[in-house]
Amino acid sequence: MVTRSRLSTGIFMFVTLGITGMNRAEKASLQLQAVAVLRMLKQTRTYEELSGLTALPAGDLNRYVNGHVLPGAQRAGEIVDQIGRQELATELDARIRVDTEGYIDNSSVVFDQSFLNLVAPVVAESYGFETPDVVLTAATDGITLGTTVASHFDARIVYAKKSKETAVEEFVESRQRLASGIELTYYLPASAIADGETVLIVDDLIRSGETQELLLDIATQAGSQIGGVFALIAAGDEGLARARQLTDAPVDALRTVEP
Repeated sequence: MVTRSRLSTGIFMFVTLGITGMNRAEKASLQLQAVAVLRMLKQTRTYEELSGLTALPAGDLNRYVNGHVLPGAQRAGEIVDQIGRQELATELDARIRVDTEGYIDNSSVVFDQSFLNLVAPVVAESYGFETPDVVLTAATDGITLGTTVASHFDARIVYAKKSKETAVEEFVESRQRLASGIELTYYLPASAIADGETVLIVDDLIRSGETQELLLDIATQAGSQIGGVFALIAAGDEGLARARQLTDAPVDALRTVEP
């Protein structure tokens, strides 16, 4: 059986669960990745809660998290394999904050590379997205997640901006007037996406879907194939519904919260 694991840098490689077939470097990478997973989960859980999740003794978990000992390769594989879509969604719930006006603070997520490293393989395996040549996001909030997802797929990361880059002569641009009357424009260098490439659109947050509509328009103008639209958090269903009207590709979020 083949499953996805990744190096401690967060760039996953294929390894078999027949742990004996792994070389020493692969085992060490898997062990370090398991420790990174446990440390990330420990930020919002007690050792007793972590024990209930992993079915491992709290004392062993304490030693792993504090770096006193590494889990064996077999146990490390089991730890990494347990972290799927639902567990990450639960972890996301514990980290985000919604204020009284409905604004979402997700800074504890988008600035945590260890968490984003775990999101990338779930994006690859759980949503039916087509493998992209390019990951497209909007500057600046989506860049950390987009870069991690692009690295996982071995794809390029490109991002659209609200202003033109100096020294770039040709751009693909998309403009729309928002309900508030403000005009929103995004620009992407014309050379960033080649005709016929598959593009996965990624962002940290989808609310109204206006940004995703502009990114979809840019990708379409560039002659690309849309492989999907993904957001860490959807603030309600409006943005997801809007994006789904614009593409037949999968559109989804790790977690939907009511703003």
